[in-house]
Amino acid sequence: MAAHSLSPSLYRLLFAVKYASLHSRCCAVHKKAQYSTIYNPSEKTFEKILIANRGEIACRVIKTCKKMGIKTVAVHSDVDSSAVHAKMADEAVCVGPAPTSKSYLNMDAIMDAIRTTGAQAVHPGYGFLSENKEFAKRLAAEGVTFIGPDTHAIQAMGDKIESKLIAKAAKVNTIPGFDGVVKTAEEAVKIAQDIGYPVMIKASAGGGGKGMRIAWNDEETREGFRFSSQEAASSFGDDRLLIEKYIDNPRHIEIQVLADKHGNALWLNERECSIQRRNQKVVEEAPSTFLDSVTRQAMGEQAVQLAKAVQYSSAGTVEFLVDSKKNFYFLEMNTRLQVEHPITECITGLDLVEQMIRVAKGYRLQHKQEDIPINGWAIESRVYAEDPYKSFGLPSIGRLSQYHEPLNLSNVRVDSGIQEGSDISIYYDPMISKLVTYGATRSEALARMEDALDNYVIRGVTHNIPLLREIITHPRFISGDISTNFLPEVYPDGFKGHQLEADTRRELLASAAALYITAQLRSQRFLGELSPVECNHWELCVELGEQRHVLEITKSGNVYTVEVDGGEVEVSGQWDLASPLLPLTINSTHKMLQVRVLSKLAAELNSYMPEKVPEDTSSILRSPMPGTMVAVSVKPGDTVAEGQEICVIEAMKMQNSLTAVKQAKVKSVHCKPGDTVGEGDLLVELE
Repeated sequence: MAAHSLSPSLYRLLFAVKYASLHSRCCAVHKKAQYSTIYNPSEKTFEKILIANRGEIACRVIKTCKKMGIKTVAVHSDVDSSAVHAKMADEAVCVGPAPTSKSYLNMDAIMDAIRTTGAQAVHPGYGFLSENKEFAKRLAAEGVTFIGPDTHAIQAMGDKIESKLIAKAAKVNTIPGFDGVVKTAEEAVKIAQDIGYPVMIKASAGGGGKGMRIAWNDEETREGFRFSSQEAASSFGDDRLLIEKYIDNPRHIEIQVLADKHGNALWLNERECSIQRRNQKVVEEAPSTFLDSVTRQAMGEQAVQLAKAVQYSSAGTVEFLVDSKKNFYFLEMNTRLQVEHPITECITGLDLVEQMIRVAKGYRLQHKQEDIPINGWAIESRVYAEDPYKSFGLPSIGRLSQYHEPLNLSNVRVDSGIQEGSDISIYYDPMISKLVTYGATRSEALARMEDALDNYVIRGVTHNIPLLREIITHPRFISGDISTNFLPEVYPDGFKGHQLEADTRRELLASAAALYITAQLRSQRFLGELSPVECNHWELCVELGEQRHVLEITKSGNVYTVEVDGGEVEVSGQWDLASPLLPLTINSTHKMLQVRVLSKLAAELNSYMPEKVPEDTSSILRSPMPGTMVAVSVKPGDTVAEGQEICVIEAMKMQNSLTAVKQAKVKSVHCKPGDTVGEGDLLVELE
């Protein structure tokens, strides 16, 4: 009897169902574009634009510039010298070493790059210097156009305290809270008590979920004040905080706005961004399943009121929290291109980067409000280099040993800035790409997303595709019953991966058996056997998890019939064993398989491998992720209480507090602030 063992990666098996082609009305000029960039040679804009960013957003801006006939300049750190965005641009300039403070946030180096290359304008993308008013001022002083709003709007909307006051004056609904700057932890406690728990502590100059903490009591307020101020200082160079009422179980819905320098402003419909982890978005869609036309219009009109109140020009986003009764409250305004802008482009057909460039040059908007459509449905999944089994996604670093985007599918768009061989490091955001699918209806867009996730090949780093696939196929998500608490509510004990049902388990076992037999038959041919033994019946033992399953397989032509666990499964396919993806037909249904299989010898040798004994972590503290030590709060000889903070690690722009699991005495400390640590590194030992 042949033995066959499946690797643990089979727990994360991705089945894909093949759906009919989607006939989207989303203004698709090409199946890989999904937005319309119309180059008008008589409408002069800029000859050369510098993109002050990296990764997928830099690549995204470069693509539109090329379509408009504009030359591009990329800036990069020394570790990004071979990055995709640096190779895509017409010119590339190194602006410093890997740390962002010395490269992508280095205004002096970027200004030098502008002078050297003669760039007439700068597109900042999102993050980094995109909402930095000092950078915009320096550009203006040099006569270089900032492709974004004026410094007045950046300053007004970049400060959450000032923006809230302006929103109130513009008759925009706002969340109850304290409108001043909170200076100390004890002052924060008093304000929180006056507002009433729970409260949200947030960075005044923040964005992207950084510098935000929810507090349910006095102690959490003190802790949140400290962490939020530290994160805010690290990410934005501004540690000021504000406190407001936390709206429990809200939806996060935002309105895309577009305005020119002539007083014209439009709202380009909404994006639903409620699926989040640690206040950062994971899955977005446009439009929202929750809004009716009346609420949509009210939100859109208030967003435009706010934009006009600050004389806004360019593309921007007004974010709202929406409760179960469709009451909506202003959250913040992002004065830049938003990460999730592609889904708006899909349902409107507008290229937002093109519109930003036109507005920056001084042209009027080409459209009126009644011209803005909602054509079809678009969904975006943020593909991260993260381990989804740790707090829904802790950073993973490494090199992409294999990478294939699912661009062979129709109505799929992938915005990425990496390629096979790219390194994912601790210095930058862990995003691999933005995977966007669209269709005439939401069900079509979801079906295509499921298909696209199953056809996405990423190896070399841990990624969050298993979590993304579980989200978009979950009954609550499909029904639209979501909020910002979706993940902790659906997975209260954390994400454990896909749980196989009996039918799916049989299909998995049958597919593995058929794959093994196919490989064996191919090996016979390659080994040069002139007269291989004719056989069409086999018995195999396949291991899945801790269980062994006996299978009987028969082969007729290209079809395998497998008897397993009291059921019968038919499997057929082209069996291209060199491909990481195997399109199979299982019981007359088309599915996609990604699998790694051990040979018979490897399976036998594997039985001799010693089992790893679970480590007693009650007396040691290891790093759960790669990162940089920000603070170490203990020293040898200290006594710590259960739950007391021991140290803080910053990984990919987020700070994480590590605490003691019991009361104990500190035996030794193996790290200090500033150290770079890897996943699993020993940090502290307790007696």
